Amino acid sequence: MSQPIPEEESPTRRAIRAAAAQLFPATGYAGTTVRDIAGEAGVDPALVIRHFGGKQALFLETVRLELDHAPVVDGPVETMGEAWIRYVLDPGEDVRRVFLALLRASDAEGIGSALREAHDAGFVQPLLPLLEGADAELRARLAGALVGGLLYALWVVGDEQLLATDPETIVRQYGALLQQLLTPAAP
Repeated sequence: MSQPIPEEESPTRRAIRAAAAQLFPATGYAGTTVRDIAGEAGVDPALVIRHFGGKQALFLETVRLELDHAPVVDGPVETMGEAWIRYVLDPGEDVRRVFLALLRASDAEGIGSALREAHDAGFVQPLLPLLEGADAELRARLAGALVGGLLYALWVVGDEQLLATDPETIVRQYGALLQQLLTPAAP
């Protein structure tokens, strides 16, 4: 695989990224080719490789969690459970789009390890400095798994009862579960 050419964000690079951001969630990693992306962007397929180094690198750059966790982790840890759940349930499509694209591509070579890295960087590492106790890392990992489970139930399984539930009820109840991991009661 060739190395991408570092550069400022050119119109061609933006067009390729936009095409990939549209195609990967719609047709999946396996169902999207470099030619598809190039065609959607109106460029030669060689430019996709030149700018991004290959399909995998473009996929990972396109769907990486560019989610700003600052509003969640900058608040008090005592109310972070509800804040985190409210954040992932935001009616915007970014969290859903990225989650589903990564999940659908998780069996492609190289994507599984990138998923683990994204989970660690996106959920575990931001929590670690905020949690106390010898089991802080385990609780941070469990918190990430708990949030992932909710997203799976909503967007993969399509649990109709959960989807029909008022989001604030989910925020309150699921946020309380998450909060127990973040700030457990003293023994």
